Amino acid sequence: MKELLNHRAHRENLRLLALWLLLVTPVAVLAGSASAFFLWSLDRVTALRFEYPWLLWLLPVAGPVIVWLYHSLGRNAERGTNLLLDEIHQPGGGVPLRMAPLVLLTTLITHLFGGSAGREGTAIQMAGGLAGGFIKYFRIPERHRRMLLLAGVAAGFGSVFGTPLAGAIFAMEVLAVGRIRYEFLVPCLLAGVLGDLTCSAWGVHHTSYHIEAFVPSVRFGVGSLDLILLAKAMVAGLVFGLVSLLFTDLAHFLNHQFQQHVTKAWLRPVLGGVLVLALTYLLGTRSYLGLGVSSPNLGDVTILSSFNSGGATPWSWFWKVLFTAVTLSSGFKGGEVTPLFFIGAALGNALSMLLGAPTDLFAGLGFVAVFAGASNTPLACTVMGIELFGAEHAVYLAVACFVAYLFSGHSGIYGSQPVAIPKGLEPHFSAEVTLAELRQRRVDTSERKKP
Repeated sequence: MKELLNHRAHRENLRLLALWLLLVTPVAVLAGSASAFFLWSLDRVTALRFEYPWLLWLLPVAGPVIVWLYHSLGRNAERGTNLLLDEIHQPGGGVPLRMAPLVLLTTLITHLFGGSAGREGTAIQMAGGLAGGFIKYFRIPERHRRMLLLAGVAAGFGSVFGTPLAGAIFAMEVLAVGRIRYEFLVPCLLAGVLGDLTCSAWGVHHTSYHIEAFVPSVRFGVGSLDLILLAKAMVAGLVFGLVSLLFTDLAHFLNHQFQQHVTKAWLRPVLGGVLVLALTYLLGTRSYLGLGVSSPNLGDVTILSSFNSGGATPWSWFWKVLFTAVTLSSGFKGGEVTPLFFIGAALGNALSMLLGAPTDLFAGLGFVAVFAGASNTPLACTVMGIELFGAEHAVYLAVACFVAYLFSGHSGIYGSQPVAIPKGLEPHFSAEVTLAELRQRRVDTSERKKP
């Protein structure tokens, strides 16, 4: 009762809520508007790529243009999402406003000419750049800067995928492996919701995914759960986690090889573009170019087709891993998340055949669980699955995401993530060691072991 009558504390909370709303709203509106323009532009360049297939031959030429743009204008902005995470952890020089137009332009170039990339990184970096510009222009006090950058992440992620709750949780969960910063819960929620509302207000429509409802086995069911299906989801989660690890390790390995053996930065995307071209014509399909959400070409493997039986080949997931790792590690721009959705959905399709499970359900599990393992954000990905596929699948989604997180190891697509709480029975690391530092330790240990 004493707490209930603590009017001073309640007034302070109201004042704080009003302040958050005042500061977060312009950042969320900017981020949601940027996402809307980006998604509209992405649809246009993707349509052009399908209309003019010969554009793929210019991919090796487009790469050096991206390198030149970042070399001339980008400076530290080339570090992308990792720069944003570093600035949130340890505020320093700020997030440059130029990051927003640069990543937008270079991502559109990548997609126009057929590079296999995503859109999450672009949306987050645009939102971070706009938040950084807002902070600098209005001279926001230092104590609010971290909150506004996180709000930008929440708004960018929530608006580009149409998942405001997942965007809010992602912003808090992505900061460190094994720890969530709840002190930013309300601003991130406000930003995620406002960013998504703004994006929708511009008339942008997100892809709709659907999983058919199923009736649990009476013999092996408990309540609304099918225990055998739950066990299969756990097995699938293990595989999803290992594939997450494969993707991140392959991308880092190829990036290291490009930097070590191709000394001229502009030449790396030339080689990467040639490799993408060669793989495309070797396989005889363009299924693994671009986002891969949908395709006007009958017979192409896409995210949407993976929700249907026979909509993906047993190795479609592997080819998307390879195409995306080559594209991004050689210097092209774009996010990893939508390709990870493709990888997970196609892998879920293949596993459903092996395990005798519903194809659409396991495609949905893979959709979010591979991303959960690669980004170390299992809770955000579970909520994303609920927002996209429905709450009736929540337990299966959670099992797949949490197990994938465990088996993806101490690796990930965001090297600036510190390990707050190690996974499983791994030994405790020194305070706040990052995934990039752990990866370098493994490389150094491997080098020392060589004769």
